[in-house]
Amino acid sequence: MTETDARDAATQAESPLLVTKDGPVTILTLNRPDRRNAINRTMRKALKKELWRADGDDDVRVVVITGAGTSFSSGVDLPEALSGPPPRTEGVTPTQVLRGISKPVIAAVNGPCYTGGYELAVNCSFIIASDHAEFADTHAQIGLLNGWGGSAMLPRMVGLPAAIQFILSGEPINGDVAARIGLANEVVEHDELMPRTLEIARKIADGHPGAVQRMLRLLKEGAGASLAHALGLEAEASATHRSDGADIGARFSKRRSEKS
Repeated sequence: MTETDARDAATQAESPLLVTKDGPVTILTLNRPDRRNAINRTMRKALKKELWRADGDDDVRVVVITGAGTSFSSGVDLPEALSGPPPRTEGVTPTQVLRGISKPVIAAVNGPCYTGGYELAVNCSFIIASDHAEFADTHAQIGLLNGWGGSAMLPRMVGLPAAIQFILSGEPINGDVAARIGLANEVVEHDELMPRTLEIARKIADGHPGAVQRMLRLLKEGAGASLAHALGLEAEASATHRSDGADIGARFSKRRSEKS
């Protein structure tokens, strides 16, 4: 390793957001383990930048967000937020970017995922949780309100009664409960969290990039619509989607050979 490489590696290690690649998968690691990955201004800025970058990179098919150390994230860095300009003065939020980009984003929740960290996770496409994961929303308990979409997203994932209990009580739930109520798609042994998340990410990345992105948009747009409107969106997308018969045939043959 050259001196320049060593300096770049040291700079990356000190960054509040680590960026690594696994083929077509970009992994964003919240990197303030000594502060339980509290989301400060620098991290928010870096998150938005890297999400936009991934969205514009044709070689990136899926994004994974996880945390360094033993926590996913304890939420917004409250001492910093209370001593300076509030996060709402920074323009679009990281969760607005998450909801707006065209690539699937998986939250690999490796430990405590609280308040702003929970809001970050529920704005991802879906959550895979470690058996060390713990979820809680303490906004109402300390006198704050959701500002990153948590109160809008959670009822659509777990239903209204479960969302009310979770948000108003501030009571933590573990990964098993999160999976049972629909907050997390799966809960896996801690050592299997990243291998399982990357396994899913690679399967998504193997799909047709245009079809994956169009289906993701359809699912997002249809989730809050009436059935009739969602069916209309699907019919419109199907009618305007340009397909390549040769490519479809090759992909179908590949999948059939892999299963045989």
